[in-house]
Amino acid sequence: MRKLLAYLIVVASLSGCQTTDHALTASSTPVAVTGPAASAIAGDMASRLAEQIGPAGAKTTIRMDSDTSEFATALDAALKGWGYTVVTDRKITKDVKPIELSYSIGGFDGQVLARLSTPSVALGRAYTPTAAGATPASPLSIMQRN
Repeated sequence: MRKLLAYLIVVASLSGCQTTDHALTASSTPVAVTGPAASAIAGDMASRLAEQIGPAGAKTTIRMDSDTSEFATALDAALKGWGYTVVTDRKITKDVKPIELSYSIGGFDGQVLARLSTPSVALGRAYTPTAAGATPASPLSIMQRN
């Protein structure tokens, strides 16, 4: 009887850990953001990043992985437009400590989800692609790291 009671308690407690919500298992799919949409998203995300990490200075260098996608090219151009030095290789002088930037872009339910991340801050936002570019479909998500 004691074993049965212990078994029921364990089963009851573990059943609370299970979920049947399939929305959590859906993953975003990689999406090729091109043309005006890539430029619009990259420009908005670069301006929001500049608000968080501060203005570009003489020694403000951002390092991101080399990528040939239109979004990566647009993001590189947008960051340079804000005055940052952007490097995509490991050739950096010893006196410069670059800000490591990673990014991701994916699609979900007809929207584009963009994310920029540095060691100190992560930004995310959903966009709706249009013929003229892209419009924000969600508020900006900001996560500060210590």
